[in-house]
Amino acid sequence: MPQPDPDGAALLDAMLAALLRYVILPSPHAADAVVLWIAATHAQPAWAHAPRLVIRAPEKRCGKSRLLDVVEATCHEPFITVNSSSAAVYRSISEDPPTMLVDEADTIFGPKADGNEDLRGLLNAGHQRNRPAKRYDANANRVESIPTFAMAALAGIGAMPDTIEDRAIVVRMRRRAPGETVAPYRHRRDRPPLRQLATQLRAWLRADLPTLETAEPAMPVEDRAADTWEPLVVVADHAGGHWPERARAAVLALTAEADDSSQPSARVRLLADCRTAFANDPALPTVTLLERLKADPEAPWADYGPAGLTAMKLGVILREYEIRSANIRFTDGTQAKGYQRADFTDAWARYCPTPVPAEPPSGSEIPLFEGGSRPSRPSLVIAGQRGTASDRGTA
Repeated sequence: MPQPDPDGAALLDAMLAALLRYVILPSPHAADAVVLWIAATHAQPAWAHAPRLVIRAPEKRCGKSRLLDVVEATCHEPFITVNSSSAAVYRSISEDPPTMLVDEADTIFGPKADGNEDLRGLLNAGHQRNRPAKRYDANANRVESIPTFAMAALAGIGAMPDTIEDRAIVVRMRRRAPGETVAPYRHRRDRPPLRQLATQLRAWLRADLPTLETAEPAMPVEDRAADTWEPLVVVADHAGGHWPERARAAVLALTAEADDSSQPSARVRLLADCRTAFANDPALPTVTLLERLKADPEAPWADYGPAGLTAMKLGVILREYEIRSANIRFTDGTQAKGYQRADFTDAWARYCPTPVPAEPPSGSEIPLFEGGSRPSRPSLVIAGQRGTASDRGTA
């Protein structure tokens, strides 16, 4: 673990003060995260992952471009990708890469984006080391491996693709409220002192690259979130003071915010909506399941394609989760293609688990229905097989 450096803590404090001079951030946690991300750019050779910084806003004039100005002035070797060819961007990435900065990133990822496939591929692949792009050089008759690993900051209106935000520290900018003021930023006047701050950050962190590279900090999150935030936490631990605690608080706050605002994929949404559609039925005909799915006015299934969600599309999606339709004989004597509720339970538990209900008070009873009996499970027959739903564990 890197040894705390009081000078480093003071340097991060100075970076925070400079940042807040020009930009109103949505929260102290977001401000701390931006400071640590900027500092981490100066030690990129030490990191296994290159976290993205996504600066997004719902509308114009929310300060995202001003924040990108401050990032540009204080990060390691800023490389602005506006109007840069993909070949130029790829060739600019080395073992000690620049920091890529993309303003108006919605023009790269938005619905009208065209011709930016190579740049999108680089931004997706460059989060992790050893994910080079392969290009065939016809003149040399050989395949080249081009590095993609580089930290990147992207500013734009609206959300970025999941492939980007899932690997990013996301800062949601907003317009200044009445009474919120910042100092005007003038490139010629204000950038030189910020570049001096960048020089100090580089000197501090470059002196201990081997130590930073081998650091294994205690992380409050796991998996990809831990990969993304680890460089920032390593920098905070290296600085010491109040920064280790502030860094981990920022991790928890911003990852929770991202989880709250993230939208599930259409496939996971379908799984969750199927759970609602089944209710307590042990099995449903495909026709009935589709009717219930498309009856929800807030669900996308009525407009999922020209005719809405069809049996074929439903089957294709559910087969990815090893859920398949079968011939089912129902209690009214009819037989039809349908789905068993039991076949969904594993996928529900893995991809869209429901919150665990609170324990009932001690001594509470399972409620009885009319006549004092508990509810019975409807019987069904699957492909000629008789029994109750409870016999086969389909409830």
